[in-house]
Amino acid sequence: MTAPHGGAAVTLLLPEVLMLAGAVAALVAGLFVARHRQRVAAWVCMAALAGAAAASAAALRRPAALAFDAYAVDPPTGVARVTVCLATLLAVWLATGRARGDSRETELYTLMVLAALGSVLMAGADDLLVLVAAYLLASIPAYALAGFAKDASGTEAALKYYLMGAFLGVLMLAGATLVYGWSGATAYPVARAPAVGAVLLLAGPLFKAGGAPAHFWVPDVTEGTSAPVAAFVTTVPKIGALVALYRLATTVLDEPALLAVLAAGTMTLGNLAAFQQENVRRLLAYSTVSQAGYLLVPVAMAGRTGLAAPALLFYLAAYAVTNLGAFAVVVATGAERLRDYAGLGRRSPWTAFALVVCLLGLVGTPPTAVFAGKLLMFAAAWDGGYAWLAVVAAANTVASLFYYLRWIRPVFAQEGPATPAAPARAVSSPVAQVCAAASVLLGPAAALALLIAR
Repeated sequence: MTAPHGGAAVTLLLPEVLMLAGAVAALVAGLFVARHRQRVAAWVCMAALAGAAAASAAALRRPAALAFDAYAVDPPTGVARVTVCLATLLAVWLATGRARGDSRETELYTLMVLAALGSVLMAGADDLLVLVAAYLLASIPAYALAGFAKDASGTEAALKYYLMGAFLGVLMLAGATLVYGWSGATAYPVARAPAVGAVLLLAGPLFKAGGAPAHFWVPDVTEGTSAPVAAFVTTVPKIGALVALYRLATTVLDEPALLAVLAAGTMTLGNLAAFQQENVRRLLAYSTVSQAGYLLVPVAMAGRTGLAAPALLFYLAAYAVTNLGAFAVVVATGAERLRDYAGLGRRSPWTAFALVVCLLGLVGTPPTAVFAGKLLMFAAAWDGGYAWLAVVAAANTVASLFYYLRWIRPVFAQEGPATPAAPARAVSSPVAQVCAAASVLLGPAAALALLIAR
C-alpha cells in the first residue's frame, strides 16, 4: 500500500473534501435565503453527496494507498464511501418531505452530511487516533439530529443517545490508551491489543453499529426521533462502524471467538425482542439490531477466509438500501402501529409493494440483495471454520420471518382504520419504491458479478 503525502494525499481524500464542502456550502446558503426557501440546502447537500459517490466509484480503480500514514484508501473504504454517500442522499431526500418549512431545515441536512462524513472516516481510519476523532464526528451531529424536533420524545431520545455514546466512547478511548501502552503505537499495522484493551476498544464501534451489548439506545432513539432521522441513524453509522471493526479485526484485534459470540448474541437478542413489538419503529429498531448481528459474522471471519470482506461490503450495501426503503414507507404512511397498515394494499398498492419487498428483503428472501449478502455471510462463516455460527444465523433468519410477516399480513387485509395523514407522502413514496427496486436489482447483479469474477 503506497503512502503519498502533501497534495497527492489530499487528492486521495476528494470524496471526503466534497462532503465537507457540501455541508459548509449548505450552511452558508441557508444564511442568505428566506426561512421558507431553505430547500436549496437540501439540493446542495444531495449534489455534494452525488459528487462524492461518483468520485468514490472512480477511485475504486486506483491502487490502494495510505493518506498521511493514517487513512486507508482501499476497496473497503471505497465501498463504504459509495454506500454512505448514496444512503445519506436517500435519507436527505426522505427528510425533505418532513422538514419543509422548518425554521432550521438547513441545519438538519448539514448535520446529516457531517455525521455521514464521520462514518466514512471511521471506515477508512488506519490509526486509533483517527478512529476516535471519526467516532466523535459521526456521533455529535447524530445526537443533535435525535433531538432536532425539540419535543419531549426527541429530547429523551437525544439524552439517552448522548449518554450511552459518551460512556462507550470513553471506554473506547481507554482501550486505545491500553493498546498504545501495550504496543507503543496507535497505527493499525503495528498496534496490538491485550484482551482487556480489545474489549474496551470494541465499545465505540459496537455502539455505532447497534450491536449487543451496546444496542440499548436503538429502540428508544428509533421511536423517539422523527422517522427520517431514525432511518439515517440506524443505517449510515452502521456502515462506517462495521468496516472499522473489520479493519480492527484484521490488524489490532485477534479475537475471532469473542466477535463470533457477539454476532450470535446480537442477532438472537434482536430477533427475540422484535417478536412482540406492535410499534413498527421499535420493530424496525430491533430488526436493525439483528441485522448488526448478521453483519458481525464476516467481521469475526476477518483474516480467516477471503469471503469475509466481500460478504461484509455487499451485505452493508444491501442492508442500507433495504432498511431505508422500509423506513420510507413508515414516513409515507405516517402509521406507527401494525394495525394501522390494514388495507394499505388497496389504498396505496405501490407503497404496499415496496414495503413487502423491503421486509422480505430484510429476511433474506431471493432474489433480493440481502439474500445474496446472507449467502456470502453463511459461506464466510463456514469457510472460516465457524460452522456453528452459520447454523445460528440460519436459525435466526428463519425465526425473523415471523415478525416481518406480522407486519405484512394486515397490509393485504380488509380496509382498516384510517391512518394518520402523511404530509411527506409525495417524497417518501418514491424513495420507498426506488429502494425496493434497488433491493431487487442488486441481488441478481451480485450473482452476475460473482460469475464474472470466477
